[in-house]
Amino acid sequence: MAGRQLRTGAELHALVERLYPICRSITGDGVRQTLDIIGEHIELERHEVPTGTAVLDWTIPQEWNIRDAYVAAPSGERVIDFQESNLHVVGYSVPVRQRMPLSELREHLHTLPDQPSWVPYRTSYYAPAWGFCLAQEKLDALPDGDYDVVIDSTLADGSLTYGEHVVPGRVTDEVIVSCHICHPSLANDNLAGIAVAISLAQQLASSDPHYTYRFLFMPGTIGSITWLARNASRIEKVRHGLVLACAGDPGSLTYKKSRRDDAEIDRVMQHVLKSREHRVVDFSPYGYDERQFCSPGFNLGVGSLTRTPYAGYPEYHTSADNPGFVSPAAMEDTLGALRDAFGVLDRNRRYVNLSPYGEPQLGKRGLYDSLGGRSDAKQAQMAMLWVLNLSDGSHSLLDIAERAGLPFDIVDVAARALHDAGLVKE
Repeated sequence: MAGRQLRTGAELHALVERLYPICRSITGDGVRQTLDIIGEHIELERHEVPTGTAVLDWTIPQEWNIRDAYVAAPSGERVIDFQESNLHVVGYSVPVRQRMPLSELREHLHTLPDQPSWVPYRTSYYAPAWGFCLAQEKLDALPDGDYDVVIDSTLADGSLTYGEHVVPGRVTDEVIVSCHICHPSLANDNLAGIAVAISLAQQLASSDPHYTYRFLFMPGTIGSITWLARNASRIEKVRHGLVLACAGDPGSLTYKKSRRDDAEIDRVMQHVLKSREHRVVDFSPYGYDERQFCSPGFNLGVGSLTRTPYAGYPEYHTSADNPGFVSPAAMEDTLGALRDAFGVLDRNRRYVNLSPYGEPQLGKRGLYDSLGGRSDAKQAQMAMLWVLNLSDGSHSLLDIAERAGLPFDIVDVAARALHDAGLVKE
């Protein structure tokens, strides 16, 4: 696949640093610029959905773009400056050009009193409003007087933009991986996930996968709702899925189960995470876009993988969620867990024993001899016996591995050997 490869944690982190300064929202040129950069690594199909388009119970909003914004003190000094950080402006702020006293301005200022040196991230997508975000200690230092307030933004008919990348598989049944791309300068809460997803897509493309993998890069909530509304004919092909976010923070991995609770992706993720520090949480209709894919009308087998979950770390939605907060090692660990999980998912077949009456003679087929002096010969032998015994069309290889207490890889190798010997079929 053409494009710059992301192989190491350092390369993932470098991409996070490159994406970090871009001012993104649920619509606008920042989203397009982000997709441009993603497109340097993997091929993307871009979609532009016009303002006013009905998508399920929602409507595509007007497109928001911003060129500049600031608050200037009575001295003329910019005390809040969009050019310094795009978090300083409330997302989707309407245009403003006014002079007002500090007492009036305060009504439009947002801070974090408990974290006085951090700048919060705030938005107002669906109600016309404006505002600025700043550190509490900066607000405390502002002198009384009249301030010049400027927000040079546009809110006009345009479109919502999202991108898709498809890794073709041997079958058309799909696994979806979804990342939100609507946040501005927040390194963990979406940029780390974007970088990990790109690398995962690149690695899957070189592995001749069984499933077709569809990667979705979309604004949160309205993006997944739009995709679901526009892909009604494709929904039945979606067999499994993951929403990926918060992929680079210092916390351990957290898997949030699908609404189904026992979907295959739920079982695969729990199986793979056993060997890592992790926790598993039940589904709830609050969080990232898994709540759209798992809404009752769709009820897709889609879980969510994060490190520290939604709103679970102090830096969440603040200026402290910067590139220094995410690490190459954490992103590599998240990528490794996904690679292992999809490796299991992609090979998790059901077989039927073609010689179910009594145990077939494995020695005359050279199956025992093929084990030789391998240290895991006993496990391999037991794996063959378990596969033969449970291959009745209703047990998957993961079922067999978990019941037998054997590593999935050994069970998979045993099944392939038995298949090649003509003893089982898919």
